[in-house]
Amino acid sequence: MSVGEDVVRAARDWIGTPYVHQASAKGAGCDCLGLLRGVWRDVLGSEPEQPPAYSMDWSEPQGDEALWRAARRHLRPVVAGQEGPGDVLLFRMRDGAVAKHLGLASRIGPAGSFIHSYTGHGVVESPLSEPWQRRIVARFAFPEEGL
Repeated sequence: MSVGEDVVRAARDWIGTPYVHQASAKGAGCDCLGLLRGVWRDVLGSEPEQPPAYSMDWSEPQGDEALWRAARRHLRPVVAGQEGPGDVLLFRMRDGAVAKHLGLASRIGPAGSFIHSYTGHGVVESPLSEPWQRRIVARFAFPEEGL
């Protein structure tokens, strides 16, 4: 089984976990970063760094791309045309805002989907519809093994 397939399997185990800001506990609560952190632990082991406390606006007033920088530190960029299951999707929720939402690609292609956690829904698998696709600003893959 590939790392990407392991990521999708692990992420699906989190479906139904309620949304809790800054949390990362399967079944108890997580936000989008907490889901990514939990899947990392499930697939690769210890997290490479502990995130600092963060607000729900993710440094938006300062225009700081903190989440994007962290992704570049620990994940591998995905080249266009090489997308695959398990990719980490980084979203900009509106034009001019910082990228502050994460999801994990679960199916690729016309019926694509992704797994993410967001307010009012918790961890769900959603269609990667055109509106979501337009918001993707970067794709990353988990490393082949823990750092």
